Formats: sequence, structure tokens, C-alpha cells
Amino acid sequence: MRAARLIRMALLIQSNPGLTAAALARELEVSERTVIRDAQALQEAGVPVRSERGRVGGYFLAAGYRTRLTTLHPSEAETLFLSGLPSALQDLGLSDAAESARLKLTATLLPSVREAAESSVRRFHLDAPAWFREPATPQLLPDLARAVWADRTVELSYVRPGRDGAPPSAVTRVVEPYGLVLKAGTWYAVARIPGGRDDHDGGWRTYRVDRITALRPAPGVQEPFVRDPAFELAAHWEARSAAFARTLLRTTVTVRLTGRGLRRLPAAVDGAAVADALASASAPDPAGLVTLDLPAESEDVAFDQLARLGADAEVLAPAGLRARFREHAEALAALYRDGPREAGPGGAEGQR
Repeated sequence: MRAARLIRMALLIQSNPGLTAAALARELEVSERTVIRDAQALQEAGVPVRSERGRVGGYFLAAGYRTRLTTLHPSEAETLFLSGLPSALQDLGLSDAAESARLKLTATLLPSVREAAESSVRRFHLDAPAWFREPATPQLLPDLARAVWADRTVELSYVRPGRDGAPPSAVTRVVEPYGLVLKAGTWYAVARIPGGRDDHDGGWRTYRVDRITALRPAPGVQEPFVRDPAFELAAHWEARSAAFARTLLRTTVTVRLTGRGLRRLPAAVDGAAVADALASASAPDPAGLVTLDLPAESEDVAFDQLARLGADAEVLAPAGLRARFREHAEALAALYRDGPREAGPGGAEGQR
């Protein structure tokens, strides 16, 4: 455990000269006293670590010294070679650079470690897009990615989908692009509107990249924008996507479930709705049935989701949805009450 921490500490100092004991303690999740002891251990092991005091002080490696990657464990090399997403790198225009980096890294590894890394590539492959859709790379994605890397404020034109039957509308925004997210084969840009820090959501916006129709440097802005040091893309995306999922749940359905229906509910309903529904669940009645309030996008969506549970789910409200399930059940009963229908000239499908 300590050996791995010492290696990580040396690599942190190599990549970020001048890190203080406090900063290293936060990164390594240890105390500052442990950092001081680890620095002494590195020195005893022959790693030329030195500490400097003062306003610009911190920990440094001797000039020209570089740690070598021959200390990688085979499992670490396997993980490193699996960390890339080939399709995403290609979309971003980075596939050639990634391949070059992979070849350079491979050349530095010991033969035994190199074999483990190459073996992982032959055994595992990540295909991010969902089934039954042909992923298309947004034309402006590489340009947007370069703006993200350079912290460059941009002006983008965007087609905003209409609501409640309204037609789409075109908008233009000046934004600070903070990051890109690939979700189920679709690229999204997370950006902040300059000067929007005080609005209800801090000026943060999310744009589907395939709906961006034009991208150009922001007029009159030459310098890179200053990133919020507290911003973390993964945490921001998780919070915003969960909030977005809940905004879609505009209908509540009261449903009674058997024990099996309760177990099957997560497979039929979206995760955010399941969590809220389970929080409202009653204690099982003498027959083992549980009643809960299930959030749903609409009655149509609730019908499609709960129909998968069959007789393990009984809708109690709203009355219109319960009547729809009754009609559905009666139609199924009539269909299966007698033997198979005889096919006419147009075939069985033509008679229905």
C-alpha cells in the first residue's frame, strides 16, 4: 500500500512541481506528517526529492530527473490501456494522437507488462452507443473540443426543440465551454454563460452537440476564460442529469404491486421514478401487496411501463389509466378466449 503511494507521490511531484505538503496530503488522502515521512523515504530510495520553503516553495524533483514507467504492475497497464474510448477519441479528432501515445507508452514498458497491456485490448472492447441506432459524429465536435481544451469563449448557434407541438427555434449564445460528455452515443456540451453566475442555476447550460449549427470565437474576446476551480464535470453531470430526469416526471400513478412486481419494477421503470416510488411505498398488506405512488412522464408512458408487469401490477389511479388497463385486459381476454383466428385472404394480420 505504501509503495503504491510513494510511486504516486513521485509522479505527482514530477507532473506538478511545487506541490505543497498540504496539497499532496489532499491528493494522497494522508496527513501532512505522512507526506514528510514519504518524502524522506523517496530520498532514501534514490529519488531526488527536495522541499523548498517560501511563497513559491513546495516539493520538486532534481532538474532533468524523470521517473520511469517500468514500475507499472501488469494490472495497472491493463487498466491504462482500457481507459480510452476508441469511438469517442475518433469523434474528437484525437484517434491519431491516442495511437501515437499508446505506441510510445508501449515502448517504455517492460516486456512482461507490455504483454499484459496488449492482452487487455484483445479481450475487452467498449461500444458506447445504444442498440438500433447509427451513431453520427457531430460535424462541429472537434472544433468544440479544441475550444474546451483552450478555455476559449465561443459563440454558438443552436436549434432548440419546440415544446408542446411548437416548432424548433434557433438561438445564439456566447458561452464558456467547460466540458464534453458522451451519454449513450450522444455528445453533450456543458457550458457557462459569462455573467450568469447569479441566475437561478449559476449560468450553467447543457447543449446537444448535434444541434449546434455554427461555432465561432466569441466577438471581442481574446483571452481564455478563467475556469471555476471548484467545477467537477462528472459531479455536475450526475446532479444535472438526475434533476433533468425528475423534471420529465409530470404524472403520478397509484399502483398496487405483488412482491414479484415490486422486484421487477426497476427493470420496467426509470431509475429516478423507482427511487421516488419506493420512498412512498406502504407496508405490505396481509396478502403481501404494496401500494405506492409512481412518478411518470405521462399516462401513455406509464401504460407502456406497467403493462410489462402484467398481473403483478394493478393501477388504482388515475381513473382514466385504470379504465385503459381494463379495456386492454378485456381485449386480450377476448383474443385468447377461443382458438387462433383463421387467416383470410389478407392473412391473419389483415383481419385485425
